[in-house]
Amino acid sequence: MNIYVAHLSWDTTGDSLQNLFSQYGEVTSARIVTDRETGRSRGFGFVDMTNDEEGQKAIDSLNETEFEGRTINVSVARPREERRPNNYGNRGGGYGNNGGGYDRRRY
Repeated sequence: MNIYVAHLSWDTTGDSLQNLFSQYGEVTSARIVTDRETGRSRGFGFVDMTNDEEGQKAIDSLNETEFEGRTINVSVARPREERRPNNYGNRGGGYGNNGGGYDRRRY
């Protein structure tokens, strides 16, 4: 079962998250999502548990409880949605001849 954990402290680590959830069953992975550019935590993470019943027990027990100074929200993770491809190659861009400044058409 994949579990979503929100409102984490910026200082929370994957290990501390794994320790929290391991009280309820076997945790296969726990990871904190970080910002690509800064490497800083984005305040949420995911925990994978092998058994769905244990995972649901962890969700029921830990949702809206305090962990490392923050009240966390815990729920079943939704499947990641497919993102539309970015059309950066054909953005239509540019501003044409409307570059601002002195407007010749006015006079």
